[in-house]
Formats: sequence, C-alpha cells, structure tokens
Amino acid sequence: MLPRNDPESVLRRLEWTVIRRLDGILQGDYRTLFRGFGLDLADLREYQLHDDVRYIDWNVTARMQTPHVREFQEDREVAAWFLLDLSGSVDFGSHDMRKCAVSAEFVTVLARLLTRCGNRVGALLYRNGTEAVIPPRGSRRHVLHLLARMLRRGEPETGRETDLSELIEQAQRVIKQRSVVFLVSDFISKPGWARGLTLLARRHEVVAVRLYDPVEVELPDLGFVVLQDAETGEQMYLDTGERDFRRRFAEAASRREVALRGALAEAGVDCLELATDERLVEALLRFIGLRKQRSRLAAGAGAGARRLRTD
Repeated sequence: MLPRNDPESVLRRLEWTVIRRLDGILQGDYRTLFRGFGLDLADLREYQLHDDVRYIDWNVTARMQTPHVREFQEDREVAAWFLLDLSGSVDFGSHDMRKCAVSAEFVTVLARLLTRCGNRVGALLYRNGTEAVIPPRGSRRHVLHLLARMLRRGEPETGRETDLSELIEQAQRVIKQRSVVFLVSDFISKPGWARGLTLLARRHEVVAVRLYDPVEVELPDLGFVVLQDAETGEQMYLDTGERDFRRRFAEAASRREVALRGALAEAGVDCLELATDERLVEALLRFIGLRKQRSRLAAGAGAGARRLRTD
C-alpha cells in the first residue's frame, strides 16, 4: 500500500520498479500508450474497421466514393490531463492494495514518463464534487505536487453519490487545448455520464482507466458480513455463504460490466483495466501490446490499400 505522506519515496520507488522497466520496452516511445495527434495533415488512406470515425475526410470520401481517413503528423509536445475520481468507493480494497493506491501509482508513472519528455500534465480532482484544478506543468516537482494532492485524503462525505458527469463537464470547460485525457475511476457513479464522455472524446483523445477490485466482480464465501456503502453510509447485513446470493451478485456485476463496456465503446474510448490484485507494470504492458498490435494492423492495411491503388 502506498505511504500517504511521502510522495518523494513513492516516486523514487516507482522510478526504480516500473518506469525503468517501461523505459526498456518503450525505448522513449511513450506515445505507444496513446494514439497521439497533431495539427499537420500527413496522409490520407482508405478507412479500415478499427479506425476512428472522427478522422473521416468527408470531402475525399465523396469524391472517391470510398471512405477515407486523415492521418496527422504528431505534435512534438503533448498536454495530458488526468480526471481523477477520488470518491469514497475508490478508497476500497479487499487485500493489501486499495483502488486509490492503484490510481496514485498509475498517475505518477504516466505523469513522470510524460514530463521527462518535455510534456505538461494537469489534473482535475473529484471527491464530493470537483474540488481542485491543477494546471498543466512539466517538471518532476509538479508530479510530486500532483501525487501529494492525491494522497491528501480527508474523510469522505456520506450521503452523496458520485456523479462523473460533473467531472466530465468540468473538463469540457477547463481543457481548451486539444489534449490526451485519462479518466481514472471505478465508474461507480450515477448514470448519465456516457453522453458527456462522448462529447469530450470528439475533441480530445480519451483513455478510460477503470479501477476495480476482484470482490466487486465475484463475491467470495465470507459467511455473515456487514457491508457499508462508502458514499451513502448505508449498511447491510448479508450471508455471503448463500450460493444463490453470490450467483445474483455475479449476474448483477456482469450486467454492469456489459453496460460499462458498451458506453465506452460507443464513445470511441479505449479502456485500460487496473485491478488491485495485479501489478501495475503488467497491466500497462498488456495495454501497450494491444496498442502496438493495432498500430501494426493499421499500418499493414494502409500499405495494402496504397499498393492496390498504384497497381
């Protein structure tokens, strides 16, 4: 579990255990973690099934009678924003690691990778509402400041449910420059946030970072337990030894999972899954592998389309 009051030691540990390992794999290409974008048009190619529909060039599509997408020359510098859900439900973990600790590790690693390459990172912090905006800057000291704000957790206010719509709408107002946006949350929230995320993803590249604990997906047999909602304060006395109850719990969790994945897919947002029982570096490597595979497929499809046009 992360120490609460020593950001410097946390950052040093992550620099040795995670960032150094990622350096050997990324070899400086931190953009593998996201698509990247730019303002200079680099090329046009035929649309493929995996492409982002936002980059379709409708004028060329009309002339060629075949969908075409624009490819851009990436900017040298990237502005990245972290939308951080620090509400009561994120302060949960069934073992040694809580979701808030996983969130802090992820943000520290990504922020340090970005700032070392001359990029700027900022953040919006949400607890019982959007409580702070940290403007983007690009230094190690700034990363330590951001981590300290995340670790500075007071007692959560009970009786108020998380509403991610507030955080997303605030991001739309605050983030003016086209940016990479990481929405870091367990997505335990009032419904209605998906539309705002879709609008945000039209202007920015958005990556959803979903925090979860295995107990939230499949409840083990723990006998009689008292469970308390971390946000509303409501308590329930449950018999987790009842097989039928565990089955209904798993079915409800599965429905929430399907709904979440559907909302993210509809918004055109990739999702990085971070579990409390998995090492951060392993989750990042899996995500990087998927991004690299997608890039290779896109490059191969684009080259194939160009060969067909020239033959």
